[in-house]
Amino acid sequence: MAMVALLRHFGCICCWEFASALKEVKPRFDAAGVKLIAVGVGTTDRAHILAGRLPFPLDCLYADPDRKAYDALDLYYGIGRTFFNPASLKVFSRSESLKKVFKNYTISATPDDKSSVLQQGGMLVFKGRELLYARKDEGTGDHAPLDEILDICYKAPVA
Repeated sequence: MAMVALLRHFGCICCWEFASALKEVKPRFDAAGVKLIAVGVGTTDRAHILAGRLPFPLDCLYADPDRKAYDALDLYYGIGRTFFNPASLKVFSRSESLKKVFKNYTISATPDDKSSVLQQGGMLVFKGRELLYARKDEGTGDHAPLDEILDICYKAPVA
């Protein structure tokens, strides 16, 4: 099984927060036999910034500088989704976890192509080639609930 978290971009503070949460639950995914994969918009050097400063396991982190996966999955993109979607307000309820990651955060991980900051993320869970879960983030900081993802992973029958 594999869980693929598509982060917005490597310079997004909300993505640093989500990556931190993913790192914290990684042992539970490992115990369920689920490979954690996180993908972010940006180059590998920007991925290394997030991995080194957060820290986050580099072997679980992939870079998509041209947003090819995001385009193929038709994930949301644009100013409205990034700044004005009601789902983006969820981030204000997580001020403590944002403060925690802000200590090591740097905006220097932001992609050179500034239009990339308008990309939204998503979540996929696979069992082999079978898609068990798919979700598009509605707005900035609107991430899939990890308890729900873990529940899906634990309930998936073993082949």
